[in-house]
Amino acid sequence: MDNYIVSARKYRPSTFNSVVGQKSLTTTLKNAILKNKLSHAYLFCGPRGVGKTSCARIFAKTINCMNLGENGEACNECESCLSFNEQRSLNIHELDAASHNSVDDMRSLTDKVRISPQFGKYSIYIIDEVHMLSSSAFNAFLKTLEEPPTHAIFILATTEKYKLPATILSRCQIYDFARITVADIVEHLQFVASQEEVSVEPEALNVIARKVDGGMRDALSVFDQIVSYSGGNITYQSVIDNLNMLDYDYYFRITDVILKGETLNCMLLLNEILRKGFDGQDIINGLASHFRDLLVCRDEKTLVLFEMGASIRERYGKMAKQCSEQFLYQAIALANDCDLKYQESHNKRLLLELTLIRLCQLTEIGIPQSEEKKKRINPLVDVRETSVPPPPVETTTNVSESKKTAEPVAYALSGAVSRPPRSTSIGKLAVNEPKVVYQSAEKKNESGETPFGIEELTRCWEEYAEKISEQKGHLKNTMMNCKPVLKDNFRFEIVVYNPVQKDELLNESVEILKALRTQLKNTRIQFTVFIDEKNEKKLAYTHTEKFDHLNNMNNLLSVLKEEFDLTID
Repeated sequence: MDNYIVSARKYRPSTFNSVVGQKSLTTTLKNAILKNKLSHAYLFCGPRGVGKTSCARIFAKTINCMNLGENGEACNECESCLSFNEQRSLNIHELDAASHNSVDDMRSLTDKVRISPQFGKYSIYIIDEVHMLSSSAFNAFLKTLEEPPTHAIFILATTEKYKLPATILSRCQIYDFARITVADIVEHLQFVASQEEVSVEPEALNVIARKVDGGMRDALSVFDQIVSYSGGNITYQSVIDNLNMLDYDYYFRITDVILKGETLNCMLLLNEILRKGFDGQDIINGLASHFRDLLVCRDEKTLVLFEMGASIRERYGKMAKQCSEQFLYQAIALANDCDLKYQESHNKRLLLELTLIRLCQLTEIGIPQSEEKKKRINPLVDVRETSVPPPPVETTTNVSESKKTAEPVAYALSGAVSRPPRSTSIGKLAVNEPKVVYQSAEKKNESGETPFGIEELTRCWEEYAEKISEQKGHLKNTMMNCKPVLKDNFRFEIVVYNPVQKDELLNESVEILKALRTQLKNTRIQFTVFIDEKNEKKLAYTHTEKFDHLNNMNNLLSVLKEEFDLTID
């Protein structure tokens, strides 16, 4: 039985033209050989499996080729090329710095460098994983690297360039190898599959290419693994089963229930995925990538960023039309935030479920509204926020003097979103702008919304303030000191005394509205925050100001201060 050779070795590049995804670098190296402008030291750096060591070997072989082609490729027929291909070349030396990283190893290398090549023009020394050398070894190698004999060329390779001393970097020509694109990996895998007589589905190869993150060696290893699993017939299903990857269909199903706002179905779908053994962080990462792909599919200009296969492109394009950009932006942000918090969370499943619930709550602002919906006013949004006329309203032009001195905080609070109102035609909100008065409580009651009075509102407001934890003590004081003022059936205002209090209420607005709407059984409640400029309070007082204030209340403090010769720190 013939010895089996893995694809990563069998199809390892042997010429510059066979190197995948590094055309600019290989062209530079070929031109340097053709024009005889060779440096004494090169540094090849980049991610694993992108062709650093392979290019170093091809470069070394081509330098000593005796019948160099016009295209800069080695002939593979001369004695130098044949000896290299048969691994018996005496002019090309490879050193693994991971296992030969001591000072003695470098001293042995410098002794070998002095010996002239027995055959050919140059002696080439390839040092792989050069970042593994010790500091002493780097220092011992430094002088030889700077001024080697004319017949010596060094090619260093590393995946971690930042670990190399600046003195080493400054003595080398640096070539940064890029990650291989998904399209290039798929094309090469199709070539390997044709050579091995393996039937493949294009979408299956696309999944492999995305899985390996730009590494061709990893792609070939996964390819061999799938061939063994599938018996020579690579399908999309066999790939995701063997690699334990989540099917695209699940992401489409999750997105569909999110767009419909079906929170319970979304949680059940998450439970189904978790029971199949998928890791939670992989799920949320895949969902974030899915939303990103939907975003780039919305515009033909960004379609080049979509790295999926053509067979699934149409499905992504169809679902992308159902999602607004605002929804996708916030969905990606929520998924990314969940990913960052996942490792620190003690209840990881709860974190995933909470993220999906929040995604379902984005539906109101994420799905493009139909023409019929656009004709209906959303009672949770300030009328000034929309160009659609509201239901029959009454207007009044009388505004109290306190409102004239109050700074409008221009935030309409709706669900999980707070947005500043659009500017009026004169650039600022008019002081005597007609005030919106909603329909009567009787009419609202007919629509299923429960009316409420100021007593009920104040009671619920104070109950929420009492439940606030000690960590939010400032917010608790703000809510107890700043009482709500009911303006109409579903809208009230809060007047605060400084910007800090305003920010505290706005940051907590989502939870406050949620609690009030639940207790008062009315989902149309909204509130606005104003700063009272006339009575604006200082955020902090100096020690001297505090003493003066207390002394005005009791002048014996000044006597006490003088008696004991006290100072105010």
